[in-house]
Amino acid sequence: MAPQDHGEQSEVILGVARRLFAALGYDGTSIRQIAEAAGLDVPTVTARVGTKREIYLTVMDRAFQNERAALEPAAQEFEQTGDIHRLLDRYLDFYVHNPDIVALWMHRWLMDAADVAELESEYVQPLTAMMGKSVHSLLGDVDIDIEYTLWTVIWCVHGYVLAGVLEADGEVHGPSDPRSLRRFRRNMHLMIHRHLGMPGDPPP
Repeated sequence: MAPQDHGEQSEVILGVARRLFAALGYDGTSIRQIAEAAGLDVPTVTARVGTKREIYLTVMDRAFQNERAALEPAAQEFEQTGDIHRLLDRYLDFYVHNPDIVALWMHRWLMDAADVAELESEYVQPLTAMMGKSVHSLLGDVDIDIEYTLWTVIWCVHGYVLAGVLEADGEVHGPSDPRSLRRFRRNMHLMIHRHLGMPGDPPP
């Protein structure tokens, strides 16, 4: 097998680091673990992509860029159509297909990487502000707290994607179960539809 060039090694390292940070959190992952999982030594890793903190910042920036690439068009579409159910579907589908991004943020909610404090203001706040502005511009002066409504959706989606739901059969069902995903999606549509006082019925 031909040796990897520096760019390929960097991508391997960052991919491994993303998986480890998602599984173990920043605090639970060492630079040595990253190096071993990438099949390299620590000096090679730091020479290619930097310290653990620098690797983490790169991983989080890439996660944010992926989020923005998916959610900005969704918000723009919503501003044109006013279809909040379509917006909810696109939001849910993105995170169902990117559970590692959910895990990265969930670790932060549990005070992981507390010494890397700037990410929420740099990444989370702009995205939530964008979504809030889009929703507010179409809903007008409805008597709801749009910011907390958005966070309610975020909490529900993130929790479901990572933990699933303990159902009546005593088993945990999550996004990998098509029936469970349909049931969760339906419930989210119903919740938002009623919360916003929208006319008619939510999507089936």
